Amino acid sequence: MEYNSTRRPLVMREYGRNIQKMGLHTISIEDKEKRSLAAKSIVQIMGQMVPQTREVIDYKNKLWDHLHTITNYELDIDAPYPKPNPQEKTIGARLKYSNKYTIKYRHYGRIVQTMIKKAIEMPEGEEKEAFVVVIANQLKKSYLNWNRDSVNDETIEAQLIELSNGQLKINDISKLSNTQDILRNQKKMRPKTIQNNNQNNKNPNNGPRNNNGGSNNGFNYKNKPKKKI
Repeated sequence: MEYNSTRRPLVMREYGRNIQKMGLHTISIEDKEKRSLAAKSIVQIMGQMVPQTREVIDYKNKLWDHLHTITNYELDIDAPYPKPNPQEKTIGARLKYSNKYTIKYRHYGRIVQTMIKKAIEMPEGEEKEAFVVVIANQLKKSYLNWNRDSVNDETIEAQLIELSNGQLKINDISKLSNTQDILRNQKKMRPKTIQNNNQNNKNPNNGPRNNNGGSNNGFNYKNKPKKKI
């Protein structure tokens, strides 16, 4: 019995272990002509296993490249396409993500951080004060998206100070939007399908299901009139 710990690692999982075994076995075939015919058969099977490769431009060339990759570029055959250069392979390359933006409170998002940075650069005055209130209200709305109960205005003010490194502060905290008004507006913005489902769940006519899969809706089947024969 073979265990995964003793097997050779799969190079391309989409083709499976059997294709990899066939490709590695082809390397051991001494006659080059037979070796080339075996490789051609393997490529045909690979094309049937992963038909979406046909959507790629010059997909046959890709299939031959994949066979060389699976066999660790050790396959010496007469192929219709040249053997790819192992140094230029990109299969399995890791994507590099930018660390330019570090978000302390992810529920606020990067746009809020951009707004805070813009507000810091603004000159002191009424326009800046109004913009700070807009940012604070946006923080409050985003907070309530995750916490549907309530939020303390002092908490929003403290987090605004923290996010701006102490450079922004709300002069009049009473200018923040009312929590209940925000929740009410968010409820109006919710998709109608969700609202309808919630209303259906609260509908008293949606009684328990009967044995036939339908809803009783308050009808007493014991008192159902009998049909006259």
